[in-house]
Amino acid sequence: METNELEQYAKTDGYYLKLIASFVKSERLNQNLSQADVATAAGINRSTIIQLEQGKSVNLLSLIQILRVLKKLHLLNELETKPIISPIKFAAMEHKQRYRASKTNKDIPSKKSTW
Repeated sequence: METNELEQYAKTDGYYLKLIASFVKSERLNQNLSQADVATAAGINRSTIIQLEQGKSVNLLSLIQILRVLKKLHLLNELETKPIISPIKFAAMEHKQRYRASKTNKDIPSKKSTW
């Protein structure tokens, strides 16, 4: 692991709760929204926002609802998994790809067997 990664994992869960708390409060205030405004728009209790902004643990669904109201759901895009094709499979797929159409003679009517 690199030094930066070691520093990240050395931080406590409480540190990250405080980081999220600070972010949510800052964004809410930058958008000039009260805790009650966000709570109403998110469909949650105001006490949930208070807990979150104090760095206390809240339900993950509540966090998602709050981020939606603050228009910050894009922060979760990093969590999206994307299928990865191995280079060998990609090369095999490219090898099978057609580059030309097969030659067909449309002028000659097909003859049916008389048998």
